[in-house]
Amino acid sequence: MLQHQLDGPANGEPLILGPSLGTSLRVWEPQLAALARTFRVLRFDLPGHGGSPAIALSSIDDLARMVLEAADAQGFDGFHYAGVSIGGAIGATLALGRPDRVRSLTMICSSARFGEPEAWRDRARLVRAEGTAPLLEATAQRWFAGPADRALLDDLAAADPEGYAACCDALSAYDLRDALTEVKAPTLVVAGRDDPATPPAHARQLADGIAGATLVELPGAAHLANVDQPDRVTAALLAHLPAVPGMRVRREVLGDAHVDRAIARTTPLTRDFQDFITRYAWGEIWTRPGLDRRARSCVTLTALVAQGHLEELAMHVRAALRNGLTPDEIGEVLLQTAVYCGVPAANAAFAVAQRVLAETE
Repeated sequence: MLQHQLDGPANGEPLILGPSLGTSLRVWEPQLAALARTFRVLRFDLPGHGGSPAIALSSIDDLARMVLEAADAQGFDGFHYAGVSIGGAIGATLALGRPDRVRSLTMICSSARFGEPEAWRDRARLVRAEGTAPLLEATAQRWFAGPADRALLDDLAAADPEGYAACCDALSAYDLRDALTEVKAPTLVVAGRDDPATPPAHARQLADGIAGATLVELPGAAHLANVDQPDRVTAALLAHLPAVPGMRVRREVLGDAHVDRAIARTTPLTRDFQDFITRYAWGEIWTRPGLDRRARSCVTLTALVAQGHLEELAMHVRAALRNGLTPDEIGEVLLQTAVYCGVPAANAAFAVAQRVLAETE
């Protein structure tokens, strides 16, 4: 069985994290604290990596079966899955082969096909003959857009040659390009714009092929985007994973495009604020049963006019339309604000609403 480690509350929703080729389960350390607050997190090592012994395998399906064995050992009937590179390929294979088990899928710097098979077979032959030492310099350039993480490079140096080569053989046979439309799990695809191993075109192919997939492209990130841009990847994961209260409502009211932009702009300074908005405003207030969403939109529009928050007002005019208000009803709300909030405030609000409504025609 694959070496694996558990973190997070025992009653948390299961989340399995798959590593990139050459790394160990430590590749997920930048995200672990945030994810383990809510989820029961299982991280694993690939064969011949970290604490996993080298195991004979010929395909990504073999790795997927090993991951299922680890999930079964923990009693995970269903689980969320996120993986980097080959870890993402394992997740996609699981989503195709066992859709009853995979609740959501995240593929980070991954692909439906990782280049020509012969290139992987050549790398496998090199590693079997000389170990992983010849790969270190080039790998550091592929993995990191910023400073190299020496501990992860040490993991590569320590990898068992046969285990690493066997994973290369598995990648040489991997090709899901014609099967992407069959992936039904809610899917997040994350790309590093500076990734030379799986450039953003690979991520776009995944997002275009998997129905409803969300695509996030991150500047300043190479192949280990979750190491180069840890906070942005963490924010994207927390927004995608359904265990975050309020995210579903936030997306339904504000729209995926707006929420995705907010997630992509998240920084260490704003991360906790974004989490607060999602959990409190959308998870506790907008979900209360006392008012329907139409009524909550009317209240929100009025409050924003009163406070003069015109940028937020534009966003919530769009939200009001999604919540079922007609343009005439939005006009009635703004007319009422002229009495109670003042004519100048209502005048500015009408200008904003007129612009937004014209854009939606």
